[in-house]
Amino acid sequence: MKKILYIALVISSIFACTADFEQLNTNPNFPVKVAPNLLFRNVIYNYGEAMSYEGFVAGNLLSQQLTALDFNLFDRHALKSPQLGGNPWPIFYKNLRDNEIVLQQASNEATFEVYKGPALIFKAYMTMALTDLYGDVPYSEAFKGDQQSSTPKYDSQETIYTGAQGILDNLKKGIEAIKNYTGTLPLEGDVLYNGDLNKWILFANSLQIKALVRISSKRAVGNELQQIVTEGNYIKSAAEDAIFQFSSSEPNNFRMARLRAGDFNNFVMAKTAQTVLTQLNDPRMAVMYRPFGNATGNDYNGLQNGIDASQTTISLADYSLAGRVFREEAGNLKANYMTNWETNFLLAEAAQRGLITGNAKTYYDTGVQQAFAYWNTALPANYLTGAARFDAANGLAQIITQKWIANTINGYEGWIEYRRTGFPALQAVAASLNNNLIPVRLPYPAEEATLNAQHYNTAAQNTNNNSINHKVWWDN
Repeated sequence: MKKILYIALVISSIFACTADFEQLNTNPNFPVKVAPNLLFRNVIYNYGEAMSYEGFVAGNLLSQQLTALDFNLFDRHALKSPQLGGNPWPIFYKNLRDNEIVLQQASNEATFEVYKGPALIFKAYMTMALTDLYGDVPYSEAFKGDQQSSTPKYDSQETIYTGAQGILDNLKKGIEAIKNYTGTLPLEGDVLYNGDLNKWILFANSLQIKALVRISSKRAVGNELQQIVTEGNYIKSAAEDAIFQFSSSEPNNFRMARLRAGDFNNFVMAKTAQTVLTQLNDPRMAVMYRPFGNATGNDYNGLQNGIDASQTTISLADYSLAGRVFREEAGNLKANYMTNWETNFLLAEAAQRGLITGNAKTYYDTGVQQAFAYWNTALPANYLTGAARFDAANGLAQIITQKWIANTINGYEGWIEYRRTGFPALQAVAASLNNNLIPVRLPYPAEEATLNAQHYNTAAQNTNNNSINHKVWWDN
């Protein structure tokens, strides 16, 4: 009888202990659910900060605004060998995953409904950059590893742009969600617009313009573009720009401002940048670059991209370093998501190509004026009547070149637009590891072949063995 009673007491004790096991073993200082205001803020900032760094150390090499003196396999177009940068894949998927959590919370809890529209818009924004770099990527089954397969299929770029829950669809649904929001709770954690939902609509409409122009060789987009232009509800002024202003000191300053000098000094002005800015007599050269050390005055010297560092001796004093705005004065630098000048350059192109009614020169001139203001540079009185004067016969080249200049360090935008238009003309790479070809996509990272082998193998087959010379859908 005593033995039976003892067993009963032990069983009772076990159930008593395990009844509150989850509660007792939960760390109250480590919440299992992150509040959307904190998570959304982190998504916006982390993406902008990380892609600004990527834009400096990798995007600027592909678009030939900077070149690297050492650790430069990427600059020689061995893109499967990223070194100081060149692998933005985890940046995209980390932030798209976290953004998806915000979307889930906004959809499932009325308290968080205000986040739905902005989160859809920011998802579309990040997705556009992702697919523009890689082409077909995991999308419809991605970002939801706790609910779906952790080995997601690759969706076609065409579907990602134009399909249900794709880029254009999410931008429209994001606008609709904001317009339909009737709650009183504010959008917190918004480092772009401080909770101003109307400005998120402007952001979304400018992104629609960008997406439609980008795929305009594959689809008739004129009517959609014209409707947005007619409504006029897109980014027009600097006060409406989607930007994050870096601080002059940690923790929110530009990454190149806090790394050691050797990392910063590895990058110098590219010969292409020198050529373009010199031909235009463009004073932004003094903001984006420095006179080289051995110069007798304020002279600038660029180096051809892609030298063979093992066979070439370079004196740093013979070439122009990147400007003070990227290091000593980084408090003047912005993480750029979408701006008034980019919107006007897109509209200038649309008007130039007859996709919308409007004056291409007016859009172009306005974009140039705004871009100079963005880079805190006074516009010379004769700039738009001199070498940069709009010429309809060469209008597209001028528009894209001005966008290329203003987009310095903005992710990989200059390279993406070069791939789409061929402007500005890039120079040959000194010691190319890609048969003297300019790459037209980033390769899928090696981890995909291991972690998502089945779907990676299909995607690799569709891109000629994951070739960096295989054009993406909108570029074919």
